[in-house]
Amino acid sequence: MEHSVFERQGQLTDRLVSPAAYNLVIGLTLLWGLLCNWWMVANISTDWLRGINPWVFFGGYFASCMLGVSLFARSRNALVSFVGYNLVVVPFGLIVNLVVDRYDPKLVQEAIRITALVTVGMMILGTLFPAFFRRISSALTVALLVVIVVELVEIFVFRARHGILDWIVVVIFCGYIGYDWGRANQIPKTLDNAIDSAAALYMDIINLFLRILRILGRK
Repeated sequence: MEHSVFERQGQLTDRLVSPAAYNLVIGLTLLWGLLCNWWMVANISTDWLRGINPWVFFGGYFASCMLGVSLFARSRNALVSFVGYNLVVVPFGLIVNLVVDRYDPKLVQEAIRITALVTVGMMILGTLFPAFFRRISSALTVALLVVIVVELVEIFVFRARHGILDWIVVVIFCGYIGYDWGRANQIPKTLDNAIDSAAALYMDIINLFLRILRILGRK
């Protein structure tokens, strides 16, 4: 997804870190978010979540996500960006908790494994062919918006779901992972940019995981 972080060219006051440290911070930040989600799934009751008023739940979800994205996308302070990242991780974790509760644990593990392998593969491609992913970034955004609109119309107007849309979304988020990873390694290597890049990748990965899980569950 397009975030202002990927347009940064750095300032003289930005403290650069080595490529190894930069990628390590991205990896650790991603790991932190995923471990938080794992803890939430293991410890937060889905019955309690379902008992929350839907307007309150989804209102809080969107408010937290938008505030979090605003913080990490606009801030040049690593700590502020990390706070914003967690404001995205928590509501995403609640959604993941509700979704995985509907599936067999073995199926969830399979979805995690596939997501991890696809993510690594797309990161490699994003490193090798960053120019290609830059060229398709606008098409990815348009395609995602179209799919969202089509899904909403299908669900709320025609009361139907089509499996092909899940496959399309998987392809779109594969493209986003390659794009975001390629761009992450082209902007100035600062701690703040590492956290911001990890936040963008985290959202790509979680959306990819949820769609892969739905596809596996349908089978």
